[in-house]
Amino acid sequence: MPAKLVVEGLTHHYPDEYTGESVHALEKINLEVDEGELVTVVGPSGCGKSTLLNILAGLLPYREGIASVDGVQISGPGSDRGVVFQEHAILPWRSVAKNIGHGLEIKGMAKEEREARVKDFVDLVGLSGFEDKYPHELSGGMKQRCAVARTLCADPVIMLMDEPFAAVDAQTRITLQEELNRIAIATKKTIMFITHAVDEAAFLGDRCFVFSARPGRLKAIVNINIPRERRIWADMNADEEFVSSRDEILRLVREEVSVAVEE
Repeated sequence: MPAKLVVEGLTHHYPDEYTGESVHALEKINLEVDEGELVTVVGPSGCGKSTLLNILAGLLPYREGIASVDGVQISGPGSDRGVVFQEHAILPWRSVAKNIGHGLEIKGMAKEEREARVKDFVDLVGLSGFEDKYPHELSGGMKQRCAVARTLCADPVIMLMDEPFAAVDAQTRITLQEELNRIAIATKKTIMFITHAVDEAAFLGDRCFVFSARPGRLKAIVNINIPRERRIWADMNADEEFVSSRDEILRLVREEVSVAVEE
C-alpha cells in the first residue's frame, strides 16, 4: 500500500528576520509515513522540525523537493491535513461543541448529521458534559482535547501535531499522551507528532524520526515495537523495548546537541 505522506529531497532556506541572511533550515529530507501510523519527530532546538510541519501543513512555501499526501503534491493548506498547534487554537467565542463542529459547518454538513458527529468526538476525547462551555471555562488540557477533537472531526487524511502538549503541566501531559494513544487506536488516523521530549517521542511513536542539528537532516529512524494496547505510563519504565528505544533516541539527540554546542 502506498505511503500516505511522502517527502523527497526537501530542502528549505529562509531569511533571518534580524540579519536578512539566509538560514539553512532543512537539507534533503526523505521520509514516508504509512496509513494509520503515528510517527514522532524529535531533534535539538532549531533543527527544522516545526519548519517541516509548516511546509506539510501548506503554511510555508517550499522550492526544493517534493511533499505529497496520497500522491498529491502539497501546494498550500488543504482539508486533507489537519493541524494541532502548541497554542490553544480554538475560537474563544464558540462553545466546545461549536468549536469541534466548526470545520463541518464550513463544509456545509446538515445540522442533524453535524451534531451527531460532534457528539461522537466529544465522547471520544472525554469532554462529555462540557459541550456548552466556552474556552475560558476550560483547563489547558481540556482546551487541547477540544483542539484535537476539532481536527479529528473534520476527518483529515493526516493529522499534524506541533508540540501540542508542551504548555501543560507534567501530570496533564501524561494524561494527554495516554488519551492520544487511545484515540490513535480508536480512529486509526495517520499522525505526525513533533516534540522536544524524548520520553514523549518514544511513548507515542510507532517510529521516531530523529533530526540532526541545523540544517535539519534525517539522522536516524528508531522503530518502537510496542503494541498500542500496552502503552500505559504506569508500565513503561519496566518495559525493555520502551527503555531501549528511549535511550537510543536520547543518545542520538545528545550527539546533535553536542555538535551544536561545539560549533
